[in-house]
Amino acid sequence: MRAVLQRVSEARVEVGGEVVGAIKGGLCALIAVATTDQLSDAQWLAEKVVNARVFEDDAGKMNLSVKEVNGALLAISQFTLMGDLRRGNRPSFGAAMVPDEARVLFEAFCAHAAQQGVRVETGRFRAEMQVHLVNQGPVTVLIDSKREF
Repeated sequence: MRAVLQRVSEARVEVGGEVVGAIKGGLCALIAVATTDQLSDAQWLAEKVVNARVFEDDAGKMNLSVKEVNGALLAISQFTLMGDLRRGNRPSFGAAMVPDEARVLFEAFCAHAAQQGVRVETGRFRAEMQVHLVNQGPVTVLIDSKREF
């Protein structure tokens, strides 16, 4: 699984003009599921996201997690993160898991994050969404359960 994690002062997602998920402060995570992902990837990624120390402590160091600052998580399914542009100019999405199976792992990610004490809001799976956020810092981190950087 892959996530683009952004520290936000506020974020919301709309579907058809209706707000379906919103947080004041915390993390906005765009989540993609790969064909090779399993439940263990969803759990691993949820733990990484919830425990990522991307919030500043009193000394101004990024040393606190979303749990420690009582923040929330806005999780948005985003299969296009699996897009591959290495050949040609149109992305290939062959690495993205089919929607019905991806939904199961996305929901497992959200459930596991919530079990760790973080309020989780979501968009609407497979919907055309508008995501609005204020990236605080800006702080943006890429996390991938399969890739070694």
